[in-house]
Amino acid sequence: MRRILLIVLIVLGVGLLTWHVYSSQLLNSQEALYYDKLPGKKVQCRLCPWQCVISRGELGFCRARKNIAGTLIALGYGAPCSIHIDPIEKKPFFNYYPAAEAFSIASAGCNLRCKFCQNWEIAQVSPLNTDNFNLSPREIINQVIKEKCQVIAYTYSEPTNFYEYMLDICKLARNRGIKNVYHSNGYINPEPLKELCKYLDAANIDLKGFSEDYYQKICGAHLQPVLDSLVILKQKGIWLEITNLIIPRENDRPEDIRKMCQWIVANLGRDVPIHFSRFYPTYQLKNASPTPIKTLEMAREIALKEGLHYVYIGNVVGHPGENTYCPKCQKVIIKRVGYAVLEKHITNGLCAYCGTAIAGKWSL
Repeated sequence: MRRILLIVLIVLGVGLLTWHVYSSQLLNSQEALYYDKLPGKKVQCRLCPWQCVISRGELGFCRARKNIAGTLIALGYGAPCSIHIDPIEKKPFFNYYPAAEAFSIASAGCNLRCKFCQNWEIAQVSPLNTDNFNLSPREIINQVIKEKCQVIAYTYSEPTNFYEYMLDICKLARNRGIKNVYHSNGYINPEPLKELCKYLDAANIDLKGFSEDYYQKICGAHLQPVLDSLVILKQKGIWLEITNLIIPRENDRPEDIRKMCQWIVANLGRDVPIHFSRFYPTYQLKNASPTPIKTLEMAREIALKEGLHYVYIGNVVGHPGENTYCPKCQKVIIKRVGYAVLEKHITNGLCAYCGTAIAGKWSL
């Protein structure tokens, strides 16, 4: 018998969000986009670079798409396993509508196998293995409006695995003037990414390292598709920020960080913010050490020397690297502690001290 529970979502530990029907079973069946039917009831998914050939009854590499009788089904459609209202800084976005509240959703699954996965309980499993809300795209929009959020964030797991659900929500949100942002690993094929860009407003992409060896060894994937996605997002005019989680003795070599920053400047521009984030032992890397703060500071110094204008240090609450500095006068124009914005000195997109234009989106 299907187990159905009523639960209360607690937002940020204090706020009552709403009641919803919650189910351990998937209640929706949605045919996937971007796949080909093959002989023998097999299918080939075209959504991400894996391009999985999936036999009848089997799952793709992401665990979120299943071949059912020769039709590829997007298991996560209408079945988010996590819903919260977060500060947009948590995504993280630091140059995009500071202090905005982001209605954040995820469905289970991921097309990478990162050994350091921070949300492995939902990212490294199938929607068949999680408890899920039963919410259509229109019901999500209604909830966003009810909670008076102006931003929807597709986050926590990997949004590519619930692409169809995200796309349909994005379309409805665009019609209601609600912003769409996502935090992704960037492991998606160009065609579906370009379609998503028609409705997407901002993206934070995990550039997990800058060597093919690191991507294969630690993430179970390849570097070039991520670089291609970054270029597409920039070309399509999507506001773009980058997160680089630095893991000691894995992707912390100064020469690799320098090459990454040089690539960003050459291909994306100096105004793309980068967040150097502190690693804490988790998942399959529980025996590793946390990132030394001096390593993060080294990375930030390299990025600034290579000409990047907005360089942040993440997961170190209270560090000066959380602040936004004017690239010209170097004064603090956004002061932060953790995800909280304490001061903002930007007027009409300009530094309040010297009048320099500050790259980003500042007023909803």
